[in-house]
Amino acid sequence: MNTNALSMSARGQARRAARSRALDVGARAGFVARGVIYLLVGILALRIGFSDGGGKQADRGGAIAEIAEKPFGNVLLWALGIALAGMALWRLSEAAFGQAGPDGDKATKRAMAAGRFVFYAFVSYSVISYAAGDKGSGSGSSDKQTDDVTARALEWPGGPWIVGIAGAVVAGAGLWIALRALARKYHKHLKMAEMSKRVRQAVDVVGVFGGTVRGVVFATAGGFAIAAAVQHEPGRAKGMDDTLRSFAETPAGPWLLVLVALGLAAFGLFSWANARWRKV
Repeated sequence: MNTNALSMSARGQARRAARSRALDVGARAGFVARGVIYLLVGILALRIGFSDGGGKQADRGGAIAEIAEKPFGNVLLWALGIALAGMALWRLSEAAFGQAGPDGDKATKRAMAAGRFVFYAFVSYSVISYAAGDKGSGSGSSDKQTDDVTARALEWPGGPWIVGIAGAVVAGAGLWIALRALARKYHKHLKMAEMSKRVRQAVDVVGVFGGTVRGVVFATAGGFAIAAAVQHEPGRAKGMDDTLRSFAETPAGPWLLVLVALGLAAFGLFSWANARWRKV
């Protein structure tokens, strides 16, 4: 009886270990995929900064379309979608069982992990759908989608309040992302002790710069949503592409967009650093 119990316990531990390894691989593959998308969005934004971008969208849809045009692009999209699904499953496990670290069981952290699961599950689905032949899925214009959603929401009872609150949440999340990057809060999630001094310095450069710029982009998009709610004009809300193009319309001209583009590319590199040194 004891022998059977020990055997069952050993098999259970082996299954848990296998699941843990699978989630580890999935999470790291997801960080690689996220890095690819941000790096491509940064490159597309750079093209816009130096020219008109050749009609390309500097958003997730533009990145997907860019990959699809390359040799073996469809194969790469399948790999990207599957990797993002791995990221989604890892976030789901964090929501269900808690994150790594002493405070990983906090309800707020689990709720945030659940939100990230929904986001990455949606992105994975859109990429895989595009790779499977639904060309209107992953590469749709984020600007048109934002306009359509905002217009419908503004027609609801209390619509301006709903859009305004949603914009405030996005803007607040962007500021939170930027401040955490500036404070280097990501250190607690990375295996910093395993990095050499030069690697730590490089990770801090792309982590602080990339994370701050990413937060500023989110905060700016949230600000446009608030403006759309206040003025009751759906066109005031902007997707990623129009948000990035708006930086070129400031007194700093296209050079501010170039700086933002470099920041998004840096966040892509930071995502790859997470793929190597993240505590999963």
